[in-house]
Amino acid sequence: MARGWRVLDAISLEGVVGGTRGRITLSPVNEPVTAVPAEEIALLMIGNQTSIDASAMHYLAKHDIALLATDWRGVPIVGLYPWGDHGRVAARHIAQAELSRPRRKNAWMQLVKAKIVGQAATLDAVDPIGADRLRQLAANVRSGDPANSEGIAARIYWPRLFGTYGTFLRDQDGGDEVNALLNYGYMVLRGYGIRAALSAGLSPPLGLFHHGRANYFNLVDDLIEPFRPAIDAEVLRLGPSASLERAEVKHLMVAAASQPFSSDGYRIPAVLDDLAQRLGRYVEGELDRLAVEAWGGTAGRMEPSFEKTTPPGGLGDLGDMPW
Repeated sequence: MARGWRVLDAISLEGVVGGTRGRITLSPVNEPVTAVPAEEIALLMIGNQTSIDASAMHYLAKHDIALLATDWRGVPIVGLYPWGDHGRVAARHIAQAELSRPRRKNAWMQLVKAKIVGQAATLDAVDPIGADRLRQLAANVRSGDPANSEGIAARIYWPRLFGTYGTFLRDQDGGDEVNALLNYGYMVLRGYGIRAALSAGLSPPLGLFHHGRANYFNLVDDLIEPFRPAIDAEVLRLGPSASLERAEVKHLMVAAASQPFSSDGYRIPAVLDDLAQRLGRYVEGELDRLAVEAWGGTAGRMEPSFEKTTPPGGLGDLGDMPW
């Protein structure tokens, strides 16, 4: 079955998500019904005022659609994905649980290197000197990142990336627009990551580095690290006037989470799928090294502010709907 690519954002929907005749339906109160072919959908996001019925759940399962439910702030509180039919799911769970510490640390090193290289590519647009510092840092990352290069990179990266906005602190609970945009983009990434990890027969709670006791998706948070700079680049491009209250901004953030990423033009969801599959082979010992591709950046095609952007067509989310 071909995998869907569209993201349906129904976080603000006051109504019901259903399913009929191969389509996911969105029925806001006292508004026309919208129907989207289930086979085109990768991720559905719903809020605390949204109901979802059994027919919708049937189509989510049948078409491998990930579901994220958020609280009143738009923060994800649960992620759901259909039971998969991966032929080696039990073997991979066992191998993942028994993965040796050196191999776990080596895999995390590859993810951290790719993340910092991607951050450098994004930072090139506004601070080439700072970007070069990040590249030097990435070159010296060691197995398990004992020197906390990831944290050092963050202290270089965030103040320089958004330095023109005044003092900026990356905070997942931050109430400012920049943090809200980052959180939204990362949420879409996480949805793709959930689908990728589970379709590869991996166990989401068993992370390589992340190990939160209450986090069901530790591994997903590991896997999406190299893709975060692609989201950061879009937030930088949109500028400080962008707001998630504007439908076109949501369009652009969804597009950023599914844009071309690899050197051969594959998009983020496909590259994430491939990374998860390679990790599955790595934990079972079929691969000696986990190869991780880094974000190449958008330097040279930056636009200075949101006002000069227009939402491209066919992005696949419903950010322009009344809710």
